[in-house]
Amino acid sequence: MTPNKEDYLKALYKLGGMEELVNNKQIAEALQIAPASVTEMLGKLKREGLIHYEPYRGSRLTAEGTSIAITMVRGHRLWEVFLMRHLDYSWSEAHEDAELLEHITPARLATRLDKFLNYPAYCPHGSAIPNPDGQINHTALQELTLLPIGKISCIRRVKEEKELLDYLQEAGITIGSSVKIIEAGAYEGPLTLDLEGKRVQISYKAACQIYVDETAIP
Repeated sequence: MTPNKEDYLKALYKLGGMEELVNNKQIAEALQIAPASVTEMLGKLKREGLIHYEPYRGSRLTAEGTSIAITMVRGHRLWEVFLMRHLDYSWSEAHEDAELLEHITPARLATRLDKFLNYPAYCPHGSAIPNPDGQINHTALQELTLLPIGKISCIRRVKEEKELLDYLQEAGITIGSSVKIIEAGAYEGPLTLDLEGKRVQISYKAACQIYVDETAIP
């Protein structure tokens, strides 16, 4: 199993490929590669029994493909917890190195790492860590941009992209912080936030990658 194939299986898992068909365009966008390359790789994964592939419709993970994907996602998110908690990594550093470590983390190591970390439910970026059987805690979230102005909510998750993570950490965004939109610029302009009592301004594009509780605090 090559790291490239593992990345495809992980992408399918994160796009909902355990339960439903995921189209090639979604995979290409997630992995930032050409659609033609996606088609070729999916053919290989189908022949190896790792996915169910239906031309022009999409792909879904088989039981074996799901097992590999879960091991990858668990390993990645557990390593992020370890690196930030014990080695003082930043958000983006933890994500970057976990991308490497996930490929050399068998299920046995993930299980022991999970126990060592006292069974964390979420990674430092707010994504749920799946159980060994793939079960995951689902919480109703919404984009920060959908939070009504003046309403208070709580930051629960941010999208894992290196430049975004550096930008958000520099702005003081943290998981679990209370947040309120004070002002929203016109035409998708910047958002001015009250972040734990501190006034912070971030771009609209970044705010679209921040997720808060679906129900605002009255």
